[in-house]
Amino acid sequence: MATMRWKAMSALLCTRRGHACSTVRGALVVPGGFVPRVGLPQGPTSRVEMLSKGARAFVELPPLSCGATYGAAVIAVDESRSASGQVLLLGGRNKDDTSTSPMRLVDLVTGISTPQADLLNVRSYFAAARLPDRGIIRAGGIGPATVEMLERPMQGALDAAWMWRRLPAMSVRRSGCSGCMLSDGRFAVLGGYSTGACMSSCEALTLGDDGHWSPLPQMHDTQAYYACAAVAGCIIVAGGGGYPPRKTAEVYDEVLGRWLHDSPHDGGLSII
Repeated sequence: MATMRWKAMSALLCTRRGHACSTVRGALVVPGGFVPRVGLPQGPTSRVEMLSKGARAFVELPPLSCGATYGAAVIAVDESRSASGQVLLLGGRNKDDTSTSPMRLVDLVTGISTPQADLLNVRSYFAAARLPDRGIIRAGGIGPATVEMLERPMQGALDAAWMWRRLPAMSVRRSGCSGCMLSDGRFAVLGGYSTGACMSSCEALTLGDDGHWSPLPQMHDTQAYYACAAVAGCIIVAGGGGYPPRKTAEVYDEVLGRWLHDSPHDGGLSII
């Protein structure tokens, strides 16, 4: 982030798209995805790979016991009991190319996937993020144009089961979008497809009793099926779908309130 330059990392063991990705205890974990390579079994995969901090190569972890999936979201679980960490795997599409609603707790050592509270609707290729109170928020995707949040019931025992609750809908339907938490506590959702067109528009949800969506500055390029992360008061958007697929990236600076655009000629980012 200091130099705004890209550096090559180790390649995945298995070529895939539509996979999930998360950091767990400093390691990069990649579960599921769709294997498109000619010469290999084509279709969804249950394979899981991990790149440990300081390691030079990805290693294979036990496959997901719940089976092959792609277009899902993955969220790291804040715990210290398991040997290598756990993640929550939300929604996604199965081997029959059907969107699903399950949420599963995956132990990375064994691959065992334990059912949790299902999403309110079947969902794939949606935006999801972890909330400061350990809840989860998700929006958009292939499925109903709804937004929902996983939260602990306001009343009852401390060990009461967490449940999904509907939130105000976005201004437009978005599939292939991504999202993240802003430093001010809002949940941002960027780009995606709507009515067959790829979008550059962005919006953010203010949480609370008066929860509502507000527009954010548009990205310079239309984006869908891309990588997105919040880092040091910025949102990084990289790659994405389209024909041909994009190699560019953008960074949204929350303080400046504007997007910095990637220049493919010098590998850096500049304000346009």
